[in-house]
Amino acid sequence: MKDLKEFKAGKWIKRLEYQSFSPEKINEEWLIADPALMTLLSKADRNLGKLDAFSDLIPDIDFFIKMHITKEATVSSKIEGTQTSFQEALVKEQDLDPERRNDWNEVHAYIDAMNQAMEEMQRLPISTRLIRQTHETLLQGVRGKEKLPGEFRSSQNWIGPSLKHAIFVPPTHDEIPELMSDLEHFIHSDQNDPPSHVPHLVKIALIHYQFETIHPFLDGNGRIGRLLITLYLLDKGLLQKPTLYLSEFFERNRRDYYDNLMRVREKNDLRTWLEFFLVGVIETTESSISTFQKIIELRDRIELTQLIRLGKKQQDAKRLINELYKQPIVDTAYVSERLEIHASTANRLIKDFQDMGILEELTGYKRNRIFAFSEYINLFNQS
Repeated sequence: MKDLKEFKAGKWIKRLEYQSFSPEKINEEWLIADPALMTLLSKADRNLGKLDAFSDLIPDIDFFIKMHITKEATVSSKIEGTQTSFQEALVKEQDLDPERRNDWNEVHAYIDAMNQAMEEMQRLPISTRLIRQTHETLLQGVRGKEKLPGEFRSSQNWIGPSLKHAIFVPPTHDEIPELMSDLEHFIHSDQNDPPSHVPHLVKIALIHYQFETIHPFLDGNGRIGRLLITLYLLDKGLLQKPTLYLSEFFERNRRDYYDNLMRVREKNDLRTWLEFFLVGVIETTESSISTFQKIIELRDRIELTQLIRLGKKQQDAKRLINELYKQPIVDTAYVSERLEIHASTANRLIKDFQDMGILEELTGYKRNRIFAFSEYINLFNQS
């Protein structure tokens, strides 16, 4: 058993015009003896339990999961340079300016990768195989598609303007198989004989750090590394549904995020990174809980006081509001198709929702109009 104070991140190796970082393996039984960290860990664990309880408290919670995933995809992709807004990510590709579509496609590739990974986890544990499959989907047909989707890199990569002037140079490509194997064993160390008792939130913080340090792919490492956090929480049963994402916290504290990762490599200062990560879990769970509470209030107000005014139309209205929880930007064709009603009936229903202030028209056109459930969308923008 090793105290976290004894953590050694690795060593810098001098190359011709740069130095690369060769990380130590992390599959150890780590001991936390720091009272302040334990206090943060305890609060983060409690908050995570409270957030997970909403999976039981909210009827039809899957209606709202798509929004969480879309928000995460938008923010995680934004960290990598895309400019798609959350609202843009909710519209159809053909309704966007052509110049905005490449970024839109990257966000939706992330959504596809996340959904595929969660589906695969019903058959596969978190593994290098699953990680590579997810990476292949992430880069399918978007920027980076030429950078070995689904394959670990076979050349040196770096973070920064050039290899010579890089901020950080990860280990050489021939170190990757052994390092990723060690990482996979650490992910599942709680199933060993004897099992590891490293707290899960400490483990995933270490896993995220190590994955970003290995940087096993030529592109997409940041998005896969952030996605791993949610996948781990699901895999270990800490969450029933994918309701926690740290990308927004990392984006809001971007400088600290990168600085704290580098402090581990340069000063073996794992404590500061763990503290930052646990604060991120605490803040993000509180924000997510608040969003769910506001969703419940909004849902009760609409369904218990507004839709009942529609009399015989109430059944179709209830079906429409359930569709809007999943897809809050719609047009007449979408409503007609999803509710299996005539276009004229869909138009009248949309008009009723406009009159009640539930939907607002976005385009200003008489034809090809798009409608948004703006109050609901804003709950996620404020989170």
